[in-house]
Amino acid sequence: MADLNQPTAENLAVLIEGIKARLNMANTAVMRPEDFDLTHYDDLLYLYNMVQKKTAFGINEMTAIVEELGAMRKKK
Repeated sequence: MADLNQPTAENLAVLIEGIKARLNMANTAVMRPEDFDLTHYDDLLYLYNMVQKKTAFGINEMTAIVEELGAMRKKK
């Protein structure tokens, strides 16, 4: 496994894909690794580690996580 402490594009993709998989997101196309940049890497790593440790998510937690991810997306 890659050292996720290194902010690279490849690791960013691992974080995003891992978060999507763990949350069982229905529409995964709305959250693509290319929609994020490395300026939010530390925040994404924190979120990734938190999500990986939890066994279940309440609706309020899911909403908060998705909103946080939305705030980190690149502005178009």
